[in-house]
Amino acid sequence: MRPDRRTNDQLRPVLFQTQFLDHNPASVLIKMGKTWVLCTATVAEEVPSWLRGQAQGWVTAEYGLLPASTHTRTAREASLGRVQGRTQEIQRLVGRSLRAAVDLRKLGERTITIDCDVIQADGGTRTAAITGGYVAMALALNPLILSGQSRRDVWRGAVAAVSVGVVQGEGRLDLCYQEDSQAEVDLNVVMNARGHYVEVQGTAEGRTFDRTMLDSLLNLAEKGIKELLAAQKAALAT
Repeated sequence: MRPDRRTNDQLRPVLFQTQFLDHNPASVLIKMGKTWVLCTATVAEEVPSWLRGQAQGWVTAEYGLLPASTHTRTAREASLGRVQGRTQEIQRLVGRSLRAAVDLRKLGERTITIDCDVIQADGGTRTAAITGGYVAMALALNPLILSGQSRRDVWRGAVAAVSVGVVQGEGRLDLCYQEDSQAEVDLNVVMNARGHYVEVQGTAEGRTFDRTMLDSLLNLAEKGIKELLAAQKAALAT
């Protein structure tokens, strides 16, 4: 039995609270069980210096754990004087994943920054950041499309992500922290609405795994991502 009594192929309860902040309507609080991530998107009419004059835009992301998001206080990285390696890795993953959702050449010379702040962590924070980050980006970009400031064909398709793993010899979807900490195999899977993979991160933590197990986990992830894509669509329709 899983800690929260879910079946092995069941997502945690998913909730999107869009326009969560007054000062930034392109904001969404995504709740996946007890993992809560606040995602905001900000559009700047400029690109990094290395992209100037190339007639394309950019999508980037920042990620962080708030001090009280975990069982013990997480120090702010500003107080440490550096961005930690885990944070850099997750920021790059979120940025790569969300860039796959748009055609950068059709975005125009503008930058979309996605800020992902983990309010409460219970496993799967990076995948929740990607899934919520897409909704925030859509909230920022769709008004530009409607007003004619951005091309309608800028979208390549929605993107969502989920974790899967092997716990006590069983494949499980959307691991909570207790399961993630015990997982023998751990995968993070990012896919788009066409069913194509954007990224797969896989690690054998306590045991190796074969192709049959990998295929089984990818099937679980695909099922979960289809449900997340539907939830994203419903959230953006409200």
